[in-house]
Amino acid sequence: MDRDEFNAFCKSLPQTTHVVQWGGADVWKVGGKVFAIGGWATNETLGVTFKTSEIGYEVLKDMPGLRPAPYLASRGMKWIQHYDTPGLSDDDLKDHLKSSHRIVAKGLTKKRQRELDLYQDE
Repeated sequence: MDRDEFNAFCKSLPQTTHVVQWGGADVWKVGGKVFAIGGWATNETLGVTFKTSEIGYEVLKDMPGLRPAPYLASRGMKWIQHYDTPGLSDDDLKDHLKSSHRIVAKGLTKKRQRELDLYQDE
């Protein structure tokens, strides 16, 4: 997944907003809360950081091309960074980005979820 594909996919998720910050990173938010960060490619692999469940974190953290997200994970947060090959396939990465969006949206207040019409049927 390249930067344009990453941005197009994140934009397709419900109620997202985009800012460029932290040294030119593409930061995607839902309800004002970060769910994905893209940038910092050290080779041909775009660095993509996303929030995950505790189980997902345990499964993903030691996979080749993935690591606990610098700064975030060191503070006890369950964030993973896809930074190198082989990493995740584009389809798997998209699934994790969708999941991150959902985790963050579900963490918003019920009032804010209603305002954004997010995940009310669950």
